[in-house]
Amino acid sequence: MASQRVTEEAIHEFCEATRKEAARVLVGYDTIVNDVLTAVLAGGHVLVIGLPGLGKTLLVKTLAAIWGLKFSRIQFTPDLLPSDITGTEILQEKVSRSGKTERVLEFQPGPVFANLLLADEINRTPPKTQSALLQAMEEREVTIGRDTYELPTPFTVMATQNPIELEGTFPLPEAQLDRFLLSIELGYPGRSDELKIAEIAAGSAKVSALKTIPQAVKIPEWQKLVDRVAIPESLLARMVDTVRNTRPQNGHKMSRYLEYGAGPRATQFLVKAARARALVQGERIVTEKIVKAVLPSALRHRLKPGYLALSEKITLDEIIEGISAF
Repeated sequence: MASQRVTEEAIHEFCEATRKEAARVLVGYDTIVNDVLTAVLAGGHVLVIGLPGLGKTLLVKTLAAIWGLKFSRIQFTPDLLPSDITGTEILQEKVSRSGKTERVLEFQPGPVFANLLLADEINRTPPKTQSALLQAMEEREVTIGRDTYELPTPFTVMATQNPIELEGTFPLPEAQLDRFLLSIELGYPGRSDELKIAEIAAGSAKVSALKTIPQAVKIPEWQKLVDRVAIPESLLARMVDTVRNTRPQNGHKMSRYLEYGAGPRATQFLVKAARARALVQGERIVTEKIVKAVLPSALRHRLKPGYLALSEKITLDEIIEGISAF
């Protein structure tokens, strides 16, 4: 128990150092950085939804620089091919030991072979290319032909979407949306934060000047600790009830505003996110406050408002608050 306590303290210190260093470049992003830390510790992926110019790309590049992890960026476009993501086999000429020149197929890894993968504007590419990420996100491996290649650890996909541009986009299928641990919505900064942003743009701290936190190499080890975080049975039951309340057939009054409810994976991911957030905040047990903090981000992308919600102008977050058992 003593060693586990030391590890928990190390995780909290790492998260504190990350927030402090990230604040040099990212202004007003404390909650967002906490969400990303939660997802990375839980071994999950993040969907980031926000208008252009709000720093979605900067967020990922900043965290990759602070943690010293390998970063890749894929700009999703209509002509992007699955092999542009996963990699491809190329015919190469090699000289054998006998001196003969032979032609062999050699695998050239794609940008998916990274620790932090930024899938920029993921909904701008057709479903065939979007599906190239499914195996990587779920199994942490890529299959090319008859060979399967493992991805590095940690591996986190951070996909971005623009909520206002619909022309030339391909909505993500529900099966892929369900593989994201959290969905984060970026809004406009407050006036005081925007003044600080203006100062940074005028020549303050840059990503290249950020200090690397060497403890990030322990993230794969820390991920194994998440499932050991305790959750009171009464709290776990309310988390299950919250997810079940989203399903219209269960008869909750707010579920009539939804086209469909969340599945069992939502329950699993909500529990995982709550446990990881406890470690991020330096807690040894999941509390009601922690569950409330991760609940909207864990459910938002798994629910679809129906016509009734649109006609009565009820937002998704209002529906989630209404079905919550907390």
